Amino acid sequence: MKATGIVRRIDELGRVVIPKEIRRTLRIREGDALEIYTDRDGGVILRKYSMIGELAAFAAEYCDTLRQSVGHTALICDKDAVVACRSVSRRDQAPPSPIAPERPISDELEAAISARRTVNLCAENGDALLPLTRGDEKSGYTAELIAPIIASGDAVGAVILLSKEQGTVFDQTEVKVAETAAAFLGRQTAN
Repeated sequence: MKATGIVRRIDELGRVVIPKEIRRTLRIREGDALEIYTDRDGGVILRKYSMIGELAAFAAEYCDTLRQSVGHTALICDKDAVVACRSVSRRDQAPPSPIAPERPISDELEAAISARRTVNLCAENGDALLPLTRGDEKSGYTAELIAPIIASGDAVGAVILLSKEQGTVFDQTEVKVAETAAAFLGRQTAN
């Protein structure tokens, strides 16, 4: 654990205020769910809860199936971090950029998820591709397809398809595959 040097008192209702600086750093917003843990030393640990993160093993298998079905890199994220990624590697291509699970997503990707609309971008059409993770301005991808995952009315993550191949434009079939995957994951997290 990392000490912050901040001390807060518990009020008469058992509440404690999480300082604004910590909420901003950890992307904790009003209404976010927190999991509460205790450690062996008597400490209390608060961790931001991720409905998608609960399905991490399933999400990894789902990404693998998507990758095999559409032939493109598949990624599943929640509103904070990458949950699962399966890359396409070909001998004639450079290795895919490392989008590892648990890497925090970019503010631009979070905004796209919050907009609750499918985003289909292609560099060849002059679209500016979104950085997917923080600090990853140049991913090397030429096309991005982002389908938000909606669970119980809330945007909780996204299914993303990526391509590094020149000339790739995601068509309606791939859009429907990503949107169907997002809808399925949304139903799984709502249960």
